[in-house]
Amino acid sequence: MDADRITGTKLDHIAIGVRRLEDATDLLIRRLGGRQHAGGPGIEFRGCQWEFKGGGRIEVIEPEGPPGGFLHRFIDTRGPGVHHITFKVPDIYRAAELARARGYTVVGFNDAFEGWKEMFLHPRQAQGVVVQLAQSDPDVDDSWGPNFPFPTIDGPVPDAVRVLGVRLTTRSLAGSRSQWEGLLGGCCEDRGTELVFSWPESPLQITVELDEAREEGPICIEIEGPDELSGYADASIGVRVSKR
Repeated sequence: MDADRITGTKLDHIAIGVRRLEDATDLLIRRLGGRQHAGGPGIEFRGCQWEFKGGGRIEVIEPEGPPGGFLHRFIDTRGPGVHHITFKVPDIYRAAELARARGYTVVGFNDAFEGWKEMFLHPRQAQGVVVQLAQSDPDVDDSWGPNFPFPTIDGPVPDAVRVLGVRLTTRSLAGSRSQWEGLLGGCCEDRGTELVFSWPESPLQITVELDEAREEGPICIEIEGPDELSGYADASIGVRVSKR
């Protein structure tokens, strides 16, 4: 029921944790044709976003500060890879209330900044991936912008591919539906052994495939582009791309 879900939700971007921002340039620029969007500082990290055909965005974040920070821990434990999925919500307080009502433990709740309030759902409860929910006001928060010193490549940049979203594995399609549709307000397309979730205001989707024997979490970034990109894997950032 709508009263039990977060409404007005938008899947904003997919974020990849890397050791260095430069590590992502081969895949995101040279092969996928990403265009610079915005970058800036964060707490214990800095990052930047590239935009692709149709408006889908991928964010790349690298750790800053002494060892022990969240991103250092993530990379030391799991290696580089998809770190989180970010949703924009109209009311962070209502989002936290609804998440807790469904049994989620809200972590990292921070409303100290007027232009960017955030909270997280832990991957142990959230289908194997960190889910960030954020309430933002671009007129107040100007910490990220196009003048960030993006890493670049030598040579031409190809036409941008369309980034469709991220594919995850799940041990429970019902659990996936409860989270992405029931809590986060996605529209669900049932394809039998997989579900595709979309949000009206976002060009990105989340696809989940059922595999009860596999650890839940990200499998690949899904794209629409040249055949030669399908199955391409970049070990330096822990990401594989696949054509849908």
